[in-house]
Amino acid sequence: MSDHKHVHDENCNHDHDHDHEEMEIITLTLDDDTELECGVLGIFEVEDKEYIALLPLGEEEEEDEVLLYQYKEIDDEEFELALIEDQEEFDLVSEAFYALYTDEDDFEDEEDEE
Repeated sequence: MSDHKHVHDENCNHDHDHDHEEMEIITLTLDDDTELECGVLGIFEVEDKEYIALLPLGEEEEEDEVLLYQYKEIDDEEFELALIEDQEEFDLVSEAFYALYTDEDDFEDEEDEE
């Protein structure tokens, strides 16, 4: 999983609504057997598939990095994450993430600056 796809969320400046201390935390085991703790930003649906947005936690991670994976719930306590390998699908999921999880005012301000 070390080649996970991610988006850089410039709008995620840590002055936003989700509180990292109340966020559900999961630990990813990467291909090189290192572990990465991530906060769950949310689970959302795009074209009848579920996806999860994760915020890597820790000093070595960029503060604006968001990881996106396909999400499949197995039962109440177990789930699977899968890489989004198709670039078209990843772009679609990224757009949905930005639409759902960014502050529209911030986005409009950026557009006005261009």
